[in-house]
Amino acid sequence: MSELVFKIAPDALWREAVAKGRFTGSPVDVTDGFIHFSTPAQVRETAAKHFAGVAGLVLVAVATDGLELRWEPSRGGALFPHLYDELPVSAVRWVQPLPLGADGRHVFPPLDE
Repeated sequence: MSELVFKIAPDALWREAVAKGRFTGSPVDVTDGFIHFSTPAQVRETAAKHFAGVAGLVLVAVATDGLELRWEPSRGGALFPHLYDELPVSAVRWVQPLPLGADGRHVFPPLDE
C-alpha cells in the first residue's frame, strides 16, 4: 500500500493540470526546479506558513507508488518529499477543497485514504 503525500495548489492551476493530465508545478515549484510536497504530519504547517489567509486552494493527495521522490531537508531540517519531474494526474488519490475557517486557518479534510 502506498503512502500519501500532499500538495496544496490553487484550484484553477489544479484544474489546468487535470485537463493536461499532468501537473508541472506552481510558480514556486518551477522556480525551485521541483514540486514541493508535504507529509500528513507537515501539511498543516505548510498551509499556515506558505498559504496563510489564501482562499481558492485544493489539497491534493498523491500516492507515492512509482514516484521518484527525493526526501530533502527543509523547514527546521525536517525531510520533505520533492519530485524533480512532472506529476501524472493518475498518481492522485483524491482532491478536496481547502477552505478557510472562521479563524482564517485552513480547514483540512481527513488525511487518511
